[in-house]
Amino acid sequence: MSEQTRAEVLKELTAAEQPYELVPGSVFGRECLRFKNAPPTLRDLFSESRSDVEFIIYEDQRLTFDQAYIEASKIAMILVNDYGIAPGDRVAISMRNYPEWILAFMATTSIGGIAVAMNALWQPEEMAYGLTDSGAKVLFADEERLARFAQIAKPPAVDLIAVRAPASLTANATELATLVTKLEQSGQAIEMPSQCAQPEDDATLLYTSGSTGHPKGVASCHVNIISALMSWELDMHSAVALMDKPPEAPEHPPASLMAVPLFHATGSHAVYLASYRHQRKLVCMYKWDPVIAAQMIEAEKISTFIAPAAMTGDLVLEAQRSERDLSSLSSVGGGGAPRAPEQVRNIEKSFAKALPGTGWGMTETNAIGAGIGGLDYLERPESSGRCSGVMELKVIDEEGNELPALSRGELLIRGTAVFRGYWNRPDANAETFLPGGWMRTGDVAYLDEEGYLFIVDRIKDLVIRGGENIGCGEVEAALLEHPLIHEASVYAVPDERLGEEVGTTIYTDQPIDADELNAFLLTRLSRFKVPAHTWQQHEPLPRTASGKILKRELREEACIRLST
Repeated sequence: MSEQTRAEVLKELTAAEQPYELVPGSVFGRECLRFKNAPPTLRDLFSESRSDVEFIIYEDQRLTFDQAYIEASKIAMILVNDYGIAPGDRVAISMRNYPEWILAFMATTSIGGIAVAMNALWQPEEMAYGLTDSGAKVLFADEERLARFAQIAKPPAVDLIAVRAPASLTANATELATLVTKLEQSGQAIEMPSQCAQPEDDATLLYTSGSTGHPKGVASCHVNIISALMSWELDMHSAVALMDKPPEAPEHPPASLMAVPLFHATGSHAVYLASYRHQRKLVCMYKWDPVIAAQMIEAEKISTFIAPAAMTGDLVLEAQRSERDLSSLSSVGGGGAPRAPEQVRNIEKSFAKALPGTGWGMTETNAIGAGIGGLDYLERPESSGRCSGVMELKVIDEEGNELPALSRGELLIRGTAVFRGYWNRPDANAETFLPGGWMRTGDVAYLDEEGYLFIVDRIKDLVIRGGENIGCGEVEAALLEHPLIHEASVYAVPDERLGEEVGTTIYTDQPIDADELNAFLLTRLSRFKVPAHTWQQHEPLPRTASGKILKRELREEACIRLST
């Protein structure tokens, strides 16, 4: 390990005249540090990244960075000339991870529009809510989403642009391919329209998972997003500077497997948008399949894979049983859901060169907050890492007082990547933002003496058993150490004497004896924390598209079982 501390390295990398120089500034009137040399807007990021390097790969389609920019320019011209999209107008995108998702996003944000990244798993009425709430003028949709839109009882007034859809579904939509052909045949010069956004104009509207009630739209500006991208770069350079020796030069150009959905901040930011400045190839998957993923990693020489724990766990298992050459992988990162410590160790064991990494972030922070990787992560598999360079973290008690190291409380965050606010939700903004630019995360956490972050639970994700607070995450972590348990969800169930008891649903390949499981847990947990009710199933637990277990659904099922 280098004799320098991380703080010293960050100070050097962000000093005056350095590429990552940080200067005092503000976003939305909130004081923060800003990268002096950052591209002002996403449009600048896209144009500065034009090259003949391969960028988007999907099945037999291959586009360079320059070709992608040209195709996005065509869509931008169509949006301005045919649909009258002006700065601030919302353009919704709802489809699988097709190249058109990326091109529509580039086009929309380049002309000052706000890209509404709709959850592709939404059912008809959820689609209607998102379109109505955002006030989208145009919707780019593929075959599955057009079919769902057709089922909406009272469809919102929005212009439909069909992507890769059969003629039977395009009665009320115009095919993108037709619009592009018409533009190309018009003889007009293909160039990005002149209208554009200002740095603090909203660029994206991403909806939270909506596990309770309607989802909330998270509005972020260009500065928020680009600061997050550059913060990841800064963290990477600081990690390299702290190594005993520099890493070996890669054998192949950088390439990432695009397996997580683009409508989720991990997919759109950490995988897709972070590829521009790295000139990193994106290999897009139609849907997740670990066997196909291993084939793609071998064929395209994938170097990085970022996905939730469920998917990285699938890949670990595939690596252990497959004969595929996965030696090009140098990093297997995660986020969105915690990993079991054993999976962290298995990543190092299962790949020739890949080291594990993870981070903590939120849609509201544009996916950054803290990060950890390599040997640091192997030594601290329960940690989410240390704070990103342009952010600040602190932990407070119920009275709002800052807590010392190792004390558990609510995690707060502030900095350049924190979003503007929830779309049309002043009530939610009032609950979320505190004086001084601090944002409540709703996470229970602590920071150790070295600044490593440990997420304990969600504020409301507690079992209050006879006056004792039990963190669900702590019990889940203990369950996941059992060799036969692949997934676990812990929740509160009603109890007549104690008020609440601990319940859990676990995914296991084979039945586990209840007494054996309790004995196992008692070596890791106090007796009052051991689940009183356990339901075993032999299939994966239900999850949202971002990889989070649908705990509320499992709890409701458990309560029904207990009441019958």
